[in-house]
Amino acid sequence: MQEPNSAWAALAMPRYLVSSWPWRSYAYLLSSVPIGLLTILVLIAGVAVSAVLSPIVIGVLLLTAFPLFGVLIGIVERQRARLVLPAGIPSPHAAMPAGMNRRERLKFRRREQASLRALGYGVLLGTFVWFFSAATAGLSVVILGITLLAPLIATDDTMGMGPWVLDTTGEGLLFLFTFGPCFYVVSSYLIGVVAAAEASLAKALLGPREDELRRNVAELRRSRLDLVDAFETERARIERHLHDGVQQRLVGLTMTLGLAELDLPEGESKRLVVKAHGEAEAALADLREAVRGIHPRVLVDLGLEAAVREVADRSPLPVSVQMALPNRLPPPIEAAAYFFVSEGLGNVAKHANATNCHVQAWVNRDRLVVTVTDDGVGGAQLGNGNGTGLTGLVTRLDALGGTLDLSSPPGGPTRLRMECPCRLDD
Repeated sequence: MQEPNSAWAALAMPRYLVSSWPWRSYAYLLSSVPIGLLTILVLIAGVAVSAVLSPIVIGVLLLTAFPLFGVLIGIVERQRARLVLPAGIPSPHAAMPAGMNRRERLKFRRREQASLRALGYGVLLGTFVWFFSAATAGLSVVILGITLLAPLIATDDTMGMGPWVLDTTGEGLLFLFTFGPCFYVVSSYLIGVVAAAEASLAKALLGPREDELRRNVAELRRSRLDLVDAFETERARIERHLHDGVQQRLVGLTMTLGLAELDLPEGESKRLVVKAHGEAEAALADLREAVRGIHPRVLVDLGLEAAVREVADRSPLPVSVQMALPNRLPPPIEAAAYFFVSEGLGNVAKHANATNCHVQAWVNRDRLVVTVTDDGVGGAQLGNGNGTGLTGLVTRLDALGGTLDLSSPPGGPTRLRMECPCRLDD
């Protein structure tokens, strides 16, 4: 059975009473007492010190640093909330810009609304929440403990429990087995409700608001786009190195071997030079093909449509291209679409047993849609080992906010479809 994701969900479980949730609720409420007391004592001490030092600048600075104490409260309480919220409470704090020193980071955190909300929760925890938790969970624990010890207490002394007066072991046992189960059931559900309510209050004040969630999602997407950009930059660097360095050396080698071939007389030496010349030309052709796949120059210079048509012309089977793109797209999106088509056509040529293929691209409501369709045998699957490059494309498109879908029933046709925003700031 899947574990409930909150105390509210646990209360609805049929096996709630025999699970760990009542004890987790007790632990959550009882731990509020020392933490709440410590919080209010530190806040009072901080206010007192600030008041004493208010004639000088240090007192004012100490008072303005109170939101940083809220940050600490938030960290502790979000971890403690895992007792009744197994998934925890997400942090509402924004990721800090790179390059900040310690003073700038503290200033950044001090000015956040989330820090002030956490400080406000600390005030509630220290003035009200801990007392209410102690009154409910503490009283319940005391009554439950006395009920369990009733047979021992009644053996040596007279024990009064409300309208009952117990003065023998038998009466203590009778009280334990009649009152104990009823009290455990009622108190367990009561404590569960109180713990769930307290955790909901903590989540409301210490968790991210809707605008903070949107900001965190945007920051996550920006960081992933930065990784994509860094990857593309590295691809371009490798392409320049191969094109301007290794490729030029191979060109020089083929020219040298060609001149040597002309000067040598017929014989074994000339045969070996001719063979070496052929191998060097083959290596040069392979390198040019690899350079084209690493970072296609036509994509940078002429755009997506020209690059796709070049890939289609190199395909061993007939490929028709139909593209309706109003203008150039951002480089990461054009690169993703290009490698999508390149990988799709490569898989068709290797595995589909197709006779023709069709590539289409259009813009629909500010989203680029590209499809690669073939009339092959079908039965293709993502991640089945045939065309594992598609897995990398899924990751790339996900970073851009796009998707990749595959439809390939047995017998065909197979259609590979990608879709992603036309802008990176959506």
